[in-house]
Amino acid sequence: MEDILYAPWRTDYVTGERTEGCVFCHISSHPEEDERSHVLYRDDDCFIVMNKYPYTPGHFMIIPHYHTNKLEELDSEVWLRMSALAQKGVRLLKESFGAQGVNIGMNLGRAGGAGIAEHVHMHLVPRWERDTNFITSIADTRVYSTDFEKIYQKIKAVIPEYLT
Repeated sequence: MEDILYAPWRTDYVTGERTEGCVFCHISSHPEEDERSHVLYRDDDCFIVMNKYPYTPGHFMIIPHYHTNKLEELDSEVWLRMSALAQKGVRLLKESFGAQGVNIGMNLGRAGGAGIAEHVHMHLVPRWERDTNFITSIADTRVYSTDFEKIYQKIKAVIPEYLT
């Protein structure tokens, strides 16, 4: 007998429309699509967007508007802004979202594990004790335990309190 794990939310990934060029540059230059793109915040240097295919509920990314795949070429002021947003984002995830820990990371280049290697971005991944299990390690499958849209709305609602 074969076990089947259904993941209907992945349908968009397989059949959805593709953005021509850099998806992050598209989001950066189209603020009128923020709700559809799940943008949580934007300023002159960066924007914050929910990860469409998250590791855990509440996983979001801090992304500079400037298109580069080389962190070493990013303006120092933009890097400092990203770092400041990361600090505030960690506080938001812990205090407002109940995260017991947070992974922060950047995968630089395809060889470094970047899914979107052409545009640097920083991940903030909320974590809880015992939130990992065999299914990710052995079956290369993630289980997303809650509704993505509800999580987006919940985090977006508290953004003004934490990031402004």
